Amino acid sequence: MAPEDLERVLSRLPRDKWAAGRILTGSGDHEDAAVVAVPAGKALVQTIDFFTPIVNDPYRFGQIAAANSLSDVYAMGGEPWCAMNVVCFPAKSGRLDILEAILQGGADKVSEAGAAMAGGHSVEDSEVKFGLSVTGLVDPDNFARNSGLTEGVSLIATKAIGTGVLATAVKAEWEGHEAMEEMLYESASRLNKVPGELIRRLRLKAATDITGFGLGGHLLEMLEASKLSAVIHAGSIPLLPRALELAEMGLVPVGSHANRTYRACAYSADTSVNPLLIDMIFDAQTSGGMLLAVPPSQVSEALDFLRDGGETAECIGEVLSYNSEVPRLRIVS
Repeated sequence: MAPEDLERVLSRLPRDKWAAGRILTGSGDHEDAAVVAVPAGKALVQTIDFFTPIVNDPYRFGQIAAANSLSDVYAMGGEPWCAMNVVCFPAKSGRLDILEAILQGGADKVSEAGAAMAGGHSVEDSEVKFGLSVTGLVDPDNFARNSGLTEGVSLIATKAIGTGVLATAVKAEWEGHEAMEEMLYESASRLNKVPGELIRRLRLKAATDITGFGLGGHLLEMLEASKLSAVIHAGSIPLLPRALELAEMGLVPVGSHANRTYRACAYSADTSVNPLLIDMIFDAQTSGGMLLAVPPSQVSEALDFLRDGGETAECIGEVLSYNSEVPRLRIVS
């Protein structure tokens, strides 16, 4: 990408209100790296993610990609502190106003999260890709992890499932795709900030965000790390409008089929469970919700907190002891 093109795009982005006192190097000084101040007594959470567009509007794509990248910090119970852009763009053939809109969408979502933008890296590429490298702060004595499950805890899911199916329909310009893109944007651009706050509030020990491996895949990662098993109630899982209908029409993405196939030996489903719901359980999510492990005595408080914060939240299952003679995950009606 030509330096003058990138300079022109970056010069039009507004000043970062969170950078003062946090980013110790000047963004316009062409430093080799950013020097970031870190509060005493905090540990760092670091993550990176980027992907190709799932919606047509470049600003909205920037918001979704940023929300997705920030989600991993929230899943640990952390708070985003600073971020760096990762962008691939066909600058020689693409319109620079599209690049500017993507970066602006990402910057606005980072600002909404209360984090500072510390720079980034761009690459000339024939295919547009965007995301963030994010650094967050966490209490080293109070954070959630995959291996933190304990027997008897309840599983709460936030955000409705089905972004993989809806994104497939949008790309295919299926009937009603404009309305589906609106639903997809509303869900995927929403920060997982409220569930992250709940992790800190209740000092939860286990959580994950639901992304590419689907609800079932990410839950199985937690169960394997914790050496436990679980049962989930398929009928309790919140679904995006039309997701089940679209899945019945065959609009299940390749990645979702791969998720289910890969985990075929790790789960069992009662015969009463609609097979389409199993597709939804393994649907590859983009910027999905969170899966939270909550002690039964705190489930009511957790659901109230999440719903009062505007979140979809449902208790979908519970964690059990592990029996090596049966699949680790059981799906019931």
